[in-house]
Amino acid sequence: QVQLEESGGGVAQTGGSLRLSCAASGRTLSGTAMAWFRQAPGKEREFVGIRWSGGSTIYAASVKGRFTISADTAKNTVYLQMNSLAVEDTAVYYCAVRTRRPVAGVITPDGMDYWGKGTLVTVSS
Repeated sequence: QVQLEESGGGVAQTGGSLRLSCAASGRTLSGTAMAWFRQAPGKEREFVGIRWSGGSTIYAASVKGRFTISADTAKNTVYLQMNSLAVEDTAVYYCAVRTRRPVAGVITPDGMDYWGKGTLVTVSS
């Protein structure tokens, strides 16, 4: 069992930055895929980015070049650095982890095994 807890959400202005954290407990993140998703009001949950177990990352086209996922394995924590924020980035952000094999290659919500409760990011113009 894995527990995930996001933090770092809040209000930012257009063009600003925020860093979200996702602290995991219950097992090490080593060997897992850690992802970020978001859900805006009235919309479906969408993929933001993922960090594979080997450390490589991929991002949705809408955030590529602005968002960066990193990890601190000693703290068992994954981060989402968000720069150049836009109003369209307003959403509840969720971290998720995939532990089942194969770990790599899955970026859909139903492919994740554990979820955090989410943290709200609001970007104002």
